[in-house]
Amino acid sequence: MKLYSSLSLLALTAAALTFSGSALAQQKLVAAQSDISFVTKQMGVPLDGHFKKFDAQISFDTAKPEAAKIAFTVDTGSATLGAPESDAEMPKAPWFNVPKFPQATFQSSGVKSLGGGKFQVTGKLTIKGNTKDVDVPVALTQANGITTAVGQFPIKRLAFKIGEGEWADTSMVADDVQVRFKLSISGMGKL
Repeated sequence: MKLYSSLSLLALTAAALTFSGSALAQQKLVAAQSDISFVTKQMGVPLDGHFKKFDAQISFDTAKPEAAKIAFTVDTGSATLGAPESDAEMPKAPWFNVPKFPQATFQSSGVKSLGGGKFQVTGKLTIKGNTKDVDVPVALTQANGITTAVGQFPIKRLAFKIGEGEWADTSMVADDVQVRFKLSISGMGKL
């Protein structure tokens, strides 16, 4: 009788873990409703760009944000400023060096709730093989079964070796870059 009870408890525990894991595994990025963009300045004039291809793996329980796991991959070759000559330059070695570094990545290391649907996500951002710690403020809203995460954070492009050689001159292209995002996620629990 004890063995049967132990096996039943083990089966129920396994089923509960499977169920809770599958609920989190169903969280999906809705790429068609999402955007990752960046703003920099060239000779003092703002330039807006964005990435056309990116993906995310998200495991976020709104009741336990500190246990969240968030990972992003961005195809650096999909960067566009909307001008053919600039778009042709960005994949080259001085900029993103796409043949050697086809993706930029972000891996969370912690999530802290700030209340009111606001969170502070910390993690490691890697671009061109250079990894830096970043703090990312995120605001979540929900409507029609979709959770929208918005935020922005600054980076220094030269810290990631974006724009090397003659392009390291910050009087031509500013060192400061604002990364902005709007991510639509399905399958997340209520805030």
